[in-house]
Amino acid sequence: MRSLSDLISRLKTARGQPSLRPAVPSRLTALGGFGANPGDLAAFCYVPEGLPAGAPVVVALHGCTQTAADYDHGTGWSRLADLERFAVLFPEQQRSNNPNLCFNWFAPGDVARESGEALSIARMIRTMISLHGLDRDRVFVTGLSAGGAMAAAMLATYPELFASGAIIAGLPFGSAATVPEAFDRMRGHGLPSRRDLESKVRQASSHPGPWPTLSLWHGTADMTVAPANTDALVAQWSRLHGVEQVDAAQISLGPHTRRVWHDAAGLPRIEAFSIAGMGHGAPLDGAGGLGSAGPFMLDAGISSTLHIARFWQLTTAETVQSSSASSESLTPSLSPGVPWADRSAPSWTPPPATGGVGKIIEDALRAAGLMR
Repeated sequence: MRSLSDLISRLKTARGQPSLRPAVPSRLTALGGFGANPGDLAAFCYVPEGLPAGAPVVVALHGCTQTAADYDHGTGWSRLADLERFAVLFPEQQRSNNPNLCFNWFAPGDVARESGEALSIARMIRTMISLHGLDRDRVFVTGLSAGGAMAAAMLATYPELFASGAIIAGLPFGSAATVPEAFDRMRGHGLPSRRDLESKVRQASSHPGPWPTLSLWHGTADMTVAPANTDALVAQWSRLHGVEQVDAAQISLGPHTRRVWHDAAGLPRIEAFSIAGMGHGAPLDGAGGLGSAGPFMLDAGISSTLHIARFWQLTTAETVQSSSASSESLTPSLSPGVPWADRSAPSWTPPPATGGVGKIIEDALRAAGLMR
């Protein structure tokens, strides 16, 4: 409880105060006119000059304590957009909603279809598509930490909007509904069963499928969001993609590992990267020239931005080869026609729940002014 008190004290001290970090240079333009904004979010975008009609769009959701400009500066999404000719949308949280600028991924009213922050983001996406003539079939969403959890919520509540998503150090949709539950799930405690996780997605909309594909990323030394959350995300989506009976193809990328689940046609539906020794943040390649290391932007010798864009078929092989891990190393050696249905299902047993402190945590956070 002492560590909890220290945490709440630090959060309360920081509440409503501007960041002491110097502002990063922004390449973004404010996006307005996207209609009613029930989540009370801000919106920024980057559209390369002369972008032709029919270009893709990436939706990028920042982590806690970050701004849209911070996230772009760290990940390099707008720089890659210049090279590969796509647009980028950056929703931004406001301190009036969350004092630490976290998207409210655990609040039922903010992650339900046609409600709260999720609806605001959906309206931003539709406005971007209409305003710039973008391709409705090539919309992608990614995010880090709370932004990753909100990306998971967007994929579940508005699956028809997205071709694919990427979740970095995030959590499964519907795994928490209160702040105490959010803290438990971040630690890997009390994660729901595979059946319950899948049911959360199916009940979030009336979408019959097909479902957006997934790229998942997590550091093995993440002490903020436990890597068990990535396994839970795989469990949540595997049967939706028809790969619950599939053994993952495993590829080594230097010290890192990539697992890929392919469907019966041999197409990758889910991939999961384990970044060796990395803590909580987005992995960057410091030698690759894309993005910039900083808080929660970690030089791990591999660029998540480049590899996510490759998974989405937004980049050329030559662009990805500028990263420390070549594009060839990401291609599994698999023969067509493998009888995937004969494979055994990947195991998933949720970690045990913790109890007894939830109400204490919730009361303390309310006292600190950090809960509504």
